[in-house]
Amino acid sequence: MSILGRLALLFVIVPLLELALLIQMGQLVGFWPTIALVVFTGLTGAWLTRMEGLRTIWRLRDDLENGRVPGQALMDGVAVLAGGALLLTPGILTDFVGFGLLFPGSRRIIQKRIMARLEDRIREGVLQVSTSGGEVWTRAPDSPSGPGPAGE
Repeated sequence: MSILGRLALLFVIVPLLELALLIQMGQLVGFWPTIALVVFTGLTGAWLTRMEGLRTIWRLRDDLENGRVPGQALMDGVAVLAGGALLLTPGILTDFVGFGLLFPGSRRIIQKRIMARLEDRIREGVLQVSTSGGEVWTRAPDSPSGPGPAGE
């Protein structure tokens, strides 16, 4: 999918789908119960985001204090932040994904899928990662060796 297609999905199609689902829900259960659900998921999401965020910060501090690389804690921090933002956005689909990012079990499944996709894209040479030194790390599709600076 092109970048334009992804942006259209993110900023046009998802909000329209969310709006349609909220309208359907309002017709099924009524206006006020639908509003109450939106408010409830927003407040619950804010509380869960705070709790999981604090847990992530504690694990990050523990990793750093014990000389470990806080890779999982950093990935959890990004996931918790994204989940909290999605839960503050009114909608059923965004709430579903947001809660998924806040609960550790489902968050791990989502993170594994994202990491596998990123690794595939790097292996295929579609995704390149630049370091601060200006080197580009990639792996060409026909390269039998592991990732390394481009041109090797």
